[in-house]
Amino acid sequence: MKKPTQVAETRYVISLSRIKDLPDHRRPRELALEAGVQNVPDDVLVAILLRAGIRGQSVIDLARQLLDRHQGSLARLADASHEELRAIKGIGTVKALELQAAMELGRRAMSATETTLPLIREPLHVLELLKKDTLRLEQEVFWVLMLDQKYRLRRAPEPIHKGTLNASLAHPRDVFREAIRMSAAAIIVAHNHPSGDPTPSSDDIQTTRQLVETGRVVGIELLDHIIIGGHRPHPAPYVSLREAGLVNFSCD
Repeated sequence: MKKPTQVAETRYVISLSRIKDLPDHRRPRELALEAGVQNVPDDVLVAILLRAGIRGQSVIDLARQLLDRHQGSLARLADASHEELRAIKGIGTVKALELQAAMELGRRAMSATETTLPLIREPLHVLELLKKDTLRLEQEVFWVLMLDQKYRLRRAPEPIHKGTLNASLAHPRDVFREAIRMSAAAIIVAHNHPSGDPTPSSDDIQTTRQLVETGRVVGIELLDHIIIGGHRPHPAPYVSLREAGLVNFSCD
């Protein structure tokens, strides 16, 4: 599969510039609620964990000092010992422990994701992932697979729409809503044909083209659309619209 493009930076840059224009006395929690935690800089996130500053130093200033002490690197901050954190004025035992706990949770979440969620390198991987779910379905179901930049699933495939015996037309809004929230780098969509014949219909092709265009607008590339045959025998268990050349998935 083609390497997914990075998520568009426009939304992040706009949000960040607005935040920089705001005075420091604005509470970090307000900034995060307004822009979303994924769209605020590191010092705001650290300030949320610290909760309060000290006399003569705002919580934002304290967060910046903490980051500066570790060369502005979250990785270095995550490796800091309890004693190293407490060496900074305003960071006591409780704050140091809360920072360490937050960093450890992040490490564990990343480790769990890397060990439990598979890489999706080819259409066959999608078939293997969804085959059991499609075996006995008597109606069409539409799934979205959200991927990071290394083609690893961000989480289990999302069934976002259930149709009739022979129709499952998902709206682009529904397909991309969760992918945007999860900051997915790319997505793959899939649906089943209960008839057992995975041959794409004209509606399947048109829907895929609409999804490709929507992905270009929001900055999340649609890598492929996989149609899986049902439990009834058929020579081909699936069809990849990318492999079949039925849709232009190029971002050019």
